[in-house]
Order: sequence, then structure tokens, then C-alpha cells
Amino acid sequence: MLETAKSYAVLEEELQRLQRIGVALLGDVTDSIIAEYIWIGGSGTDMRSKARTLPGPVKSPEELPRWNYDGSSTGQAPGKDSEVILYPQAIFKDPFRRGDNILVICDCYTPQGQPIPTNKRAAAAKIFSQVEVSNEEPWYGLEQEYTLLQKEVKWPLGWPIGGYPGPQGPYYCGIGVDKAWGRDIVDAHYKACLYAGIQIGGINGEVMPGQWEFQVGPALGITAGDQLWAARYILERITEIAGVVLSLDPKPVEGDWNGAGCHTNFSTKSMRREGGFRVIKDAIEKLEKRHKAHIAAYGEGNERRLTGKHETASMNTFSWGVANRGASIRVGRDTEAEGKGYFEDRRPASNMDPYIVTSMIAETTILFQQNHPRCLSCQH
Repeated sequence: MLETAKSYAVLEEELQRLQRIGVALLGDVTDSIIAEYIWIGGSGTDMRSKARTLPGPVKSPEELPRWNYDGSSTGQAPGKDSEVILYPQAIFKDPFRRGDNILVICDCYTPQGQPIPTNKRAAAAKIFSQVEVSNEEPWYGLEQEYTLLQKEVKWPLGWPIGGYPGPQGPYYCGIGVDKAWGRDIVDAHYKACLYAGIQIGGINGEVMPGQWEFQVGPALGITAGDQLWAARYILERITEIAGVVLSLDPKPVEGDWNGAGCHTNFSTKSMRREGGFRVIKDAIEKLEKRHKAHIAAYGEGNERRLTGKHETASMNTFSWGVANRGASIRVGRDTEAEGKGYFEDRRPASNMDPYIVTSMIAETTILFQQNHPRCLSCQH
């Protein structure tokens, strides 16, 4: 524990040192920038990245060249035809190198221009480009829960090795050395996301000790997915510096401990207007009709989390309610009182792909009708 505490104490200093080096080497002596190209690996949850030098500054992803990587080394292509092409889609300021340097969120294609199987952004972009969807200006607020693990034993941070802390209760939004473990990492991530230009809304300690949450949004359409992936990348880079493992496992510890989700808050223009509560109810009815399809797409291992306990609904039963954190869909008291607003889908797991989840919610609530020609997965 002492060594872990020391690693927290030096984290901010180490980040500042690295940032000073980056600015000193580049900012005053060259117009070149470093662009860190980031993509999703073969598991669908791991992230990969590599850097290149480019003329700068760069203001939009359209200015950036495509690049490639060895897909046979990421589980995304065979060795005899290994080249995968990176298409830049979103850029953020680099909180590690700073200056004009950037992080570049990419999606992945074959040399023939076809999305590879792990590229879920391409299908999401088609849904968000539908006129009915774009006219509704869908907003998302993503609540990313995650667990920090001790590097050598893959056991939650602050927990005795091979043992357990006291039962849940004092840890949610708790303070103190006996309740909150990893705050320096969380705070460094918060600041780094703000620097990068991510719409990070806040952070808090979660119910299980060693588990935390950050929120992204409200963000429009596909930008919510871009921002969450960028925030995940920054978080894992910071845990790398701190010598701590980041886990997005939806149930990292079995037993009487909360799992980890990525609750997804959603609204459309019609929901935010007067009379929007009726639109919200209609949307929830559509979500109920496609409950099984959503559950299947909401993250690996989610069945270990959605048990009907620990502030979750059973994955086998759809439910909704006002202020009910044990329901599939929660509607806030403010939304009920004002007759307009948003709802929260509490089913997505912490390891969900935000491109899948955000686009699927938009598709179901806006486009879904039996055999709707523009509902890409409603044809059955």
C-alpha cells in the first residue's frame, strides 16, 4: 500500500515533467506536430496507437492523411494480407505532449475501402446520417464506470491482497484514505480530458471501492462515441504512468459487490420540447420491443452484472420507472415534473462499444418500425 501511495504522489509531478519535456522539445523550435493515431483493436475493447510527425497545426481530421498498420498483430487481418487502413475521424488536443500535438481517433478499413468487422463506427455513422435522426439532434450523456487494479495481482486498488475491504456503503462518493483509492489518477484524467477538449461532465467514486466513474456529454450523435473512446485512451495512458491496471470488466469481483456499467442518458429534440414526456414513453415502448437485441449488443459479460441486484435490472426482464435504479430504463424526477427531458438506459456494460449503443438507441427510438427501409437492423 505504501508503494501504491507513493505512485499516486508522483503521478501529477511525472505528468508535468513529461509535459514540460514535450513542450520544450517542440513548441518553440518547429512547426511540425506529433499526431497520435488511435484505433480499436481486435478484441473490440482494446485500444492501440502509434505516432507520426506531420506539418502543423492541424484543425480538422480532414486535413490528416490516412495511415496503415499491421492487422495481423492486432487480430484484425491475416498475415498474408495484413494491411489495415486508418481513416482519421476526430481530433483532440494531446494532454501528454501538449502544444499543437493531437490525438486522432480513427476507424479501420480494408485497402478496398470496406470497414473491417471491429469497425463499429462506420455503421453508426450511417444511422446518424439518416435525416430523421439528424433532425432530432440526439444528445447522449455517457456514465463510464471502471475499476482500478493492482498491477501484480489484478485485484482492486486498495484491497488487501487475497482479501476484502469492509462491505459497501461508505465508498460511494466517499472521501478519506480508508474509502477512496486512486483519486490522483481520477483527477489527473479529469484535467487531461478537459485539456483535450472532451466534454467531460464530472467524476465520482463508485459503490465498490477501487471503482470510479466519469461522465461524457451531453454530446451530439456520433461525437459521443468519439469522445468516450478518447477519454478511455487518456485514462489508460494515465494508469500506465501510475503503474495501475484499468479494467472495464462489468463484474470485476463476484459476490456482494456492484458491477460496472456505462449508463447511457438520451434525449431528442422532441423529448426536450413541451410534451416531450409522451415522446419519451413512446421511445421506451420501442426499447421494450427490442430488449433482447439491445442486451445482446450491450457488452461482453453483462449477464454477470444484470442480475436484478446491486442497482441493476434482470437482463431477462424489461422494466422502467421514475427514479428507479433497479429498472432497465430510469426516468428522472425532474423529467417527470417538467413533462420533458431525457431518460437513462441502465443496461449497457462498462465495456460496451459507444458507437453500437448510441446508434442503436437512436435507431430503435427514432427509426424503428417493422420493415422501416432506413432502420438497418429492424428488417426481421
